Amino acid sequence: MDLGIEGKRVLVTGASQGIGKEIALAFAKEGCRVAVIARRQDKLLDLVEEMGGEKKGHSYHVGDMLEKGSPSKALEALTCGKGGFEIAIHNIGGTLNLKNPLASVEEWNKVWFNNVGVAIEMNALLIPQMQKHAWGRVIHISSISAESVRGSTPYAAAKAYLNAYVKGIGRSFAKDNIVVSAIMPGAIWEEGGHWDNIRKNKPEIESDFLRHHHAIGRLGRAEEIAPFALFLASKWVTFAQATIIPVDGGTM
Repeated sequence: MDLGIEGKRVLVTGASQGIGKEIALAFAKEGCRVAVIARRQDKLLDLVEEMGGEKKGHSYHVGDMLEKGSPSKALEALTCGKGGFEIAIHNIGGTLNLKNPLASVEEWNKVWFNNVGVAIEMNALLIPQMQKHAWGRVIHISSISAESVRGSTPYAAAKAYLNAYVKGIGRSFAKDNIVVSAIMPGAIWEEGGHWDNIRKNKPEIESDFLRHHHAIGRLGRAEEIAPFALFLASKWVTFAQATIIPVDGGTM
């Protein structure tokens, strides 16, 4: 299938590993020029090389997006003299190891900014550029936790907020041919990640979780999420404004 995205400039945040990395690689294979953001320079350098290097139009920016002004500075660095992005995938997120529902407002806000605020700050710069060209795709990686509300309550609440944000902003720019959407993955295994640590140290927790909550009976893989990002960025999604897609192995 021709996705109609060859040559387009793509931004992927949180791209050093897992879902973000697989999404970046998938867009590079489609002939896009991919810019990636994460905190670890070594992993970003390896990723850019794996995608084909700077000669193919790929680039990277190292930074902690939780630092004040960092999301805007990252965009400024990546767009300097290169024009705006036509496709953006917001993959930064996580619990920040905050599980206490009675944590301070400051701690809740930090989790919120990690999962929602970074994307909001970037979209304020990305979408006006897309409007000028009457074409754009903005994809957010949410979580099935937004609906199931399992695990970290601050994280689940932030992802639920993100889903509402996607619905609202998606409707706001629907007439501009800008498709704003989200993907809600279920539990995903990645090397060095949460479920990798669980599997190595407390495998009984994984077994119990899968038995009760994943109809498919296994954890997902990052490469099973990436194709959905490709399609949501394609020329075929012109009637999919504000769409939120669960990709969760039949979460129960």
